[in-house]
Formats: sequence, C-alpha cells, structure tokens
Amino acid sequence: MSKRGYISRYLLIIKKLKIKPYSTYQELQDYINNQLDHLQMQDDTLDIGFSKRTLQRDIREIRNIFGVDIEYSKPSKGYFVSQGEMSNMNFQRMMEEFDIFNSLNLAQDLAPFIHLEKRKPKGTENLYGLLHAIKNKLQIKFSYQKFWEDEISERKAEPYSLKEFKNRWYLLAKNGKDGNIKAFALDRLTNLEITNRPFELPVADNIDENFSYCFGIISPTDQEPQEIILSFDPFQGKYIKSLPLHETQQILVDNEDELQIQLRLFLTHDLLMELLSWRQYEGFETSHFNY
Repeated sequence: MSKRGYISRYLLIIKKLKIKPYSTYQELQDYINNQLDHLQMQDDTLDIGFSKRTLQRDIREIRNIFGVDIEYSKPSKGYFVSQGEMSNMNFQRMMEEFDIFNSLNLAQDLAPFIHLEKRKPKGTENLYGLLHAIKNKLQIKFSYQKFWEDEISERKAEPYSLKEFKNRWYLLAKNGKDGNIKAFALDRLTNLEITNRPFELPVADNIDENFSYCFGIISPTDQEPQEIILSFDPFQGKYIKSLPLHETQQILVDNEDELQIQLRLFLTHDLLMELLSWRQYEGFETSHFNY
C-alpha cells in the first residue's frame, strides 16, 4: 500500500472517533469502507484494507506520527481519543486541515467553484527547527527584516515559544542584543541556524502567562491586564459567540436586546485596532472599559 493509503486510513480512524467516540472495530471498519469510494475519486489506485491487527498497528502509528492517543474503553465497548485540553485543540486543528486538504484534492477540476485567499506562505518551513531549539533550549541565529526597514539584520536569540495570530506565526524569544522578549514573524525570518549553545529559561518570567492576556503579539511590561466589557447587538453577537475574540471571553448578557461579553486583556494596539474594526457595525459599543 502507498504511504498515502496509510495516512488516509490513520486520519479516517481519528475522524470517526471525533464524530462518534467509543466506536467499535466494526463501526470503524464500516466507516473506512464507506469512505473508500470518496478517496478513490482522488486516487483510483488507493487501497486501505483494514483488519483488527491493522487497527492495533494503526493506533501505535497514530500515536507516533500525530501524538494522538487512542484507547479502548471496556465499559463503553469502544475506542476513543484520550487527550487534554491543549491536545484536543491540536487535534481539532489537524482534522480541520485534513478536511480542507481532502476537499481541495477532490476539487482539482472544480476551480470555478472554490475561491481561496491569495496569500503568501506563512514561514512555516522553520517551525520544526524552531520547536527543536525551543524544546532543547538552544540559542539560534537568523536573518530578520522588519516591514518598515529596508535592511536585513542578523539576530541572536533564546527561543521560548511559538504563537499564532491572524494567520501568521510568531517566535517569542529573548533578543540577544537588548535582552528583551520580542515577537518575530516567521514569514520575515530566514537563514535559521540552531547553535549548540544552551540557555536557561528565566525563572521569574512566565512567558505563557504574560501572553495569555494579549490580543495579538504585544505583551506590555508596564501594565496589568484589564477587565473589558463589550456590548453587541444580537445579530453581531452570533459572530462573537461562534468565534470568540479571546480565550478569556465570558458572556455576561445574552438576550433579544444585546450580547455583552467580558474580556481580561492588556490594552494594546492590536486590541484597539480589532475594536475599531467593529465600529463599522451598528450596535457595537466600545464604551465599557473597567480599570
């Protein structure tokens, strides 16, 4: 069987368990067989045979390749995906990308009916290398060009973590020149070099906690996060409920007159630009800021 056949089968198993946790082996087999016709529309040589022995091997490979743990529940008599909150988020994103990938492959002859955003790559070719440096606490070197500068600068940094914001990826790292923690956009980062020089994470600074109250990539060092209350009319409220502005979002009022939410965030340029973008919509109020 081709590598594509194996990967397709792995993802179908995961997808089935997302749709119906505690699926039996027979349910998994039926689902894979039913999906075979659909997949063969993209590749008529594809064969994804499935047996109980195959399932056990697939469970091991799914754990190794995707980091997704599949277990069997005796009380429920079925297989399920076992994961924490962060793993669940990665799992959901992976399945979203799989659905998009399959749909686009199927629609190669249907270009007039699919309109993709025309955007440049996100710089994700360095994700693996940066994750290796972050995990092993290794200093890095790279070339970087700011949007507002013509010259490319050479940087040395201690990489701490990666952050996604508005379809862009950023590296959060301690800049070797001034010692400040900065965000570097991956689409402007080139010539990555992972050195063999180790570094120690700062004990006093909790990077994840500092950025957990950021809307975007700016983390102020001279202010505390604020309680912010925003009011939307019911129509716009549907958008806010389906795609929350931030993970700290809590609903205070939700009735036929308004949706009122509370956020705990730093008041940064990124946040203010987002709020100003909503001013074009009637029924949005920005007057509720609690300091």
